[in-house]
Amino acid sequence: MSLRVSEVVIDCADHGAVVDFWQEALDYDRQEVNEQYVGLAPREKALGRPPILFQKVPEAKVVKNRVHLDFRTESRVDEIARLEALGATVLREGSLGSIHWTVMADPEGNEFCVSDGS
Repeated sequence: MSLRVSEVVIDCADHGAVVDFWQEALDYDRQEVNEQYVGLAPREKALGRPPILFQKVPEAKVVKNRVHLDFRTESRVDEIARLEALGATVLREGSLGSIHWTVMADPEGNEFCVSDGS
C-alpha cells in the first residue's frame, strides 16, 4: 500500500494567532506557502510529528470538530498550563478507565486533546 499522510490541514480565519500558537506549541518551523496556506513542519522527521498546513477559509468554526489532534505528554498538568499560557483554552476533562485527557481549543477554537503517557 502506498497511501500515507502527507500533512494535517487545519482551517483558520486568519493565519496570525493560530499559526503562531501551533508553531510555539509544537516547536515547528514556519513555511510561508502563499496567501491561503502557511505550513509548519518539524525540524527533524519523527514519529508523531507530522507537518501541519493551515488553510485560510472565509467561514468561522461553528460546531465541534469532526477530526482533531490527540497529543500525549509525560506531564499533562504542566503541558496544559504551558498551552494555556500560549493562548489555548481548556474546554473539558474526560476519562475512560485509567485514561485521562483534557479537551482544549487553540486561539480560533480548533479542538485538540492532551492525555497522559509518552
